[in-house]
Amino acid sequence: MRYHADMRIIAAAALTPVIRRLCIRANTVLPSGVRAAIGDFRAREPWEPAGAVLDKIIENNELARSASMPLCQDTGAACVFLEAGEEVHIEGSIREAVDEGVRQGYREGRLRASMVSDPLNGRVNTGGNTPAILYFEIVPGSALTVTVAPKGAGSENMSALAMLTPSQGRGGVVDFVLSTVTRAGPNPCPPVVLGVGIGGNFDRAAVLAKKALLRPPGSRHADPYYAELERELLEKVNALGIGPMGTGGFTTALSVACETAPTHIASLPCAVNINCHVCRHASESL
Repeated sequence: MRYHADMRIIAAAALTPVIRRLCIRANTVLPSGVRAAIGDFRAREPWEPAGAVLDKIIENNELARSASMPLCQDTGAACVFLEAGEEVHIEGSIREAVDEGVRQGYREGRLRASMVSDPLNGRVNTGGNTPAILYFEIVPGSALTVTVAPKGAGSENMSALAMLTPSQGRGGVVDFVLSTVTRAGPNPCPPVVLGVGIGGNFDRAAVLAKKALLRPPGSRHADPYYAELERELLEKVNALGIGPMGTGGFTTALSVACETAPTHIASLPCAVNINCHVCRHASESL
């Protein structure tokens, strides 16, 4: 195979040390935007029991960062997002390099390995938290950006997807998000961060919802229509009164982020990916 003179070639093996670092960092240091959002909601939380829980959450985050210990005992499935520029060629086995980075990171970081080899037949632990859940996307440019977002089962199990009809429209999306959060209750360790994927097809909506969790809390969709939808959803979710760890109060969600894609004329897929207050992710570019 021939490559253009301007093509940037990156050895797949270069991914391994990056992913090793990111696995440890993501599991021990909460993104600054998430820490800031928790502090902001703590300052506005009027219900004393809820405020006390938020204080403990803040204390836990600081202890984990200072001692390089996991933020949560469930160190999650290793979700790895690779965004490769169109001018990049990765030489070698991407899957092997990614999984080796996860194995090294989870071993060196003393992080719990939670992946099992088969969903039904035996469910034997693979021992290295592999295989990673790998997402690959081609983007403009010559950079390779790697993001590791460990995703715990407590919040993932409360997530949901619905194939709505176009006639249900915006109201159907709002109702589905609220019913999903209501059904989840205290199980996903609120305050939660909500990623909402709208459009695409069955699988695309779920990936959009997962990617939405990578946005900083408080950021808004570039389209004013969806920015307003995010504000509406956050207000209505916090009016549910579930509160931190189910104690009641104002703070049920820290953020709602919507990501959208074109869809079929007869479809309106909507996915809600719930994340607990430990909304972990870390990125590097090669």
